[in-house]
Parts: sequence; structure tokens; C-alpha cells
Amino acid sequence: MRPVTAEMIERGRRADPKVAAEHRRRAQKIQQTREKLTSGDLELGAFDKELVYAYAQDRQAYALRGLMTLLAVCAMALTWAPPVEVAIWGVSVGCSILVSFLATRTFLSEEKPKIALWQRRFLAIETLMGVAWSGLALVFLITEHPDARIFVLATLLLVGSINAMAAAAIPRAVYACIMPMAIAVAGVQIATRRDIDAFTLLVFLLGALLFLLFLAHRTYQAALNTLRAQAEKDGLIAELEQAKANSDEARRRAEEASLAKSRFLATMSHELRTPLNAILGFSEVMKGELFGAHNVPVYREYANDIHTSGEHLLALINEILDLSRVEAGRYELKEDAIRLAAIVEDCQHLLTMRAQKRQITISERIEPDLPRLWADERAIRQVVLNLLTNAVKFTPQGGQVMVKVGWTATGGQYVSIKDTGPGIPEAEIPVVLSSFGRGTLAQKNADEGSGLGLPIVKGLVELHGGVFTLRSKLREGVEVIVIFPPERVMNALPKLDPSGKPSRKVVA
Repeated sequence: MRPVTAEMIERGRRADPKVAAEHRRRAQKIQQTREKLTSGDLELGAFDKELVYAYAQDRQAYALRGLMTLLAVCAMALTWAPPVEVAIWGVSVGCSILVSFLATRTFLSEEKPKIALWQRRFLAIETLMGVAWSGLALVFLITEHPDARIFVLATLLLVGSINAMAAAAIPRAVYACIMPMAIAVAGVQIATRRDIDAFTLLVFLLGALLFLLFLAHRTYQAALNTLRAQAEKDGLIAELEQAKANSDEARRRAEEASLAKSRFLATMSHELRTPLNAILGFSEVMKGELFGAHNVPVYREYANDIHTSGEHLLALINEILDLSRVEAGRYELKEDAIRLAAIVEDCQHLLTMRAQKRQITISERIEPDLPRLWADERAIRQVVLNLLTNAVKFTPQGGQVMVKVGWTATGGQYVSIKDTGPGIPEAEIPVVLSSFGRGTLAQKNADEGSGLGLPIVKGLVELHGGVFTLRSKLREGVEVIVIFPPERVMNALPKLDPSGKPSRKVVA
């Protein structure tokens, strides 16, 4: 067993500074996420940084599309407008696209950008870009060809949809870009025609621009919901990491505590056994009067009580050590081929005199020709002896104890011990199966016992891969069943005749 050092004990008392700093960092992250999610108005700054970053990335992606759209529009505009005016307009729009590209690139390259300042800059750039695209209406203002007017309106509508989607992460940027185009559309219609058809077309185009604003707003809401979901996920991950860190810390402390407990029990068992050996030895000499009779007869009774108490204390120490080893997984099974029926009969024989004193009848029903089990004989004997002792102890005078040994339906073997005692309330079954747990009946009758018998039995059975079951009904009795898996049942070898051929085969 690994020794407990002073460093381990000190580490268990005081948290590691690095671990504590990591816990504080996670707690701060969780607090920030909760404050962001519980903010009353998410649109007013909760996710400004993330939205501005999304805008910059979208603008970076739309820059090439904007330039390609500009070249296509310039090529088509030469059909109706003078080349010089088209070139001047194209250069102005290209410069606005380039300024937007360089600004977003600079923003993305900064480590800690000032979000409010960059928001104002992007609003100014979007306004400049909207005005530049709206200049197309001035280029065609003196052109009276109807196709040119339709071309201008269609171009501004197309460009407006592209810019609305590109700037959707910042709603004010969408308005800054779309409003100049809406004014240009209205100006072209009012300046060229004032009949009912022109008015209808104007209403349609303005409605289309409003629809673009609506789509941009929906895109913004979708981005906001995505960021909120991402924040919730990050917060959940942070809480899970915090919970895992707490669990690891608790597990580390529990392991060190268990190690310290094992060390303490091992040390105390040695320290207690040394004086106990002297107490048991000398008390046995005194009660047997080996060196002469006592002048006062009551001294012999005192010596007998001392010896009995010492044996009880020794048995308690052994039970505590056994339970400690079982719970720590350090109980080593010394497995061998054993006969379960023979062990049960031996244990029953040991308790016969105690049962006869209380007029308790122990009956048995053991199936014949059971094959051997591969198990630890000492552990199995302790299991059966503890269960039989409990059955005899809690069965009233004149009661019965039934012992059964046989096959299970799956090919394993079982031991069943049933008494006619008062039974255990169903709510108390988990209590009696826990360490140092005692039912109300045992406390009322002041029966001897430490409450370790059943936990030790359950642990030893589970070490063998078996199943321990306790069934009880009030005023009817208790039945405990120990089931060993088929893997521990040893197949009997076939009997061979002189010719060398097996005559029969018994299979577990």
C-alpha cells in the first residue's frame, strides 16, 4: 500500500494555486455568459463584438462580388451613357468598395479593436457606398430612353439586395446603405415620369427596398439567435468543465482520504491487536484459574467478561478491516475448487448448539451431486456463517430457519437462507445493507452487532461476480439469496470406461 505523506495531507487541506486560478477563470467565464444571456436587451450591446466581427467577415466575402457587379454594370451602362461619366461613377464606386475592404481587413487584424469606434466608421463607409451606387441615377438623369431608366432601377434594386445581405449584422449599416438608393429610385421616377404607371412602379420599387430591409432584419435576428445559442453552448461547456474539475478534485480528495483511512486502519489494527493478545491471554488464564483459585469467586466472572469483551472487540476489528479491504478493492481472493454444500453443512453444524438453546429448528434442502465452485473458501464460509448467524439471532424462540442450496435457472448455484423472524421494513433494507447500518428491530432488542455483517457479505459476493438479494416481509421473515454465476461452476469430468470412450458427461 502506498504510504500517506505529509505533502499529500497538506495538498488535501489546501487547494493547488494553479487549480484555484483555473477554477476562478472558469467561474468568471460562466458569470460573463450568464450576464450576457440574462441581459434585458440583447440588441443594445450584448453581442456587439460578435456582430461587428460577422459584418467585417461578410464584407470581406462580398468585396469581390461587388467589384464583379460593378464591372458588369459599367459595361452595360456604356450602351446609354457617355464613357467619361460612367468611368467617373465606376471609379467612385470602386473606391468605396476598396475602402470598405481595407477597413474591414484592418479591423479583423487588430487584437483588441474598439467596437464603438469601428461601428461609427462602418456606418460612414456604408453611407459612402450607398451614395456612390446612387450616383448611377445622376449618370442617366439626362437620358430619356425608357430602357435606361429601367436599367437604373433594376441595378439599384440588385445592388441594394447585395449590400443588405452583406451588412445585415449591423442594422444601422443596412439603413445607411439602402436609404440613398431609395432616394435615388424615387428621384429617377419623379424626374422622368409623373403618370400613374410611374407612380405604380415607384411604389413597387420602394416596397421591394422595404422588403430587403425586412430580410436584412430577419438575417440579423437569425445571427443574433445563433450567437445566443453559441453563448449558451459555451456557458454549458464551461459549467461542465467546472463540474468536471470539481468532480476530479473531489475524487482526488476522496482517494487521499481513503488512502489515509486504509493506512490508519492498518496501523490501528496492529496497535490494538498487541494489547488485545495480552488481554485475551491473561484473562483466559485468570478465568481458568491456572495458577490457583480466586479467593473471591466473582473475580472469575470478571475474567470471563473481560475475555468475552476482548473477543468481541477482536471480531469487530477483523470485520472493519475486511470491509475496508473489500471497499478499497484490495481484498485478494484465494480461489480454489470448493463444495458449496459442504461449507453450508459445516456452518450449520457450528450454529446448531446456539439454535438448540433457543429451540430454533434449522432444516436444509440441498440438491445432490452439485459440482464444485471456483471460489475463495474462507470468503464463502464467512458469507454463509454471517447469514446463518443473523437468521438464528433474529428468529424468535421456537422459530424455523430454512437453508437451500441448488441450481439456478442459468446454470449457476445459489444459497438461500430464510427465517421466520419479524422481518425488516422495506424502507430499512438500504439501511441494513450500508456500513454500520442497523434496523429498528436490532436497536430495540439491543442485539449485539456492529452493522457490518451484511455489507461484508454483499461485498464478498460481488467480488465473486455473484448477486446478493434480500427479501423481507413484516411478520413473515427474511430471505437472503446468494447467487454465484455459471462461470464459477466447474464442469465435472466425464467418466471413462476401459475402452477409452466416455460413458456419460455432466455439464453444469
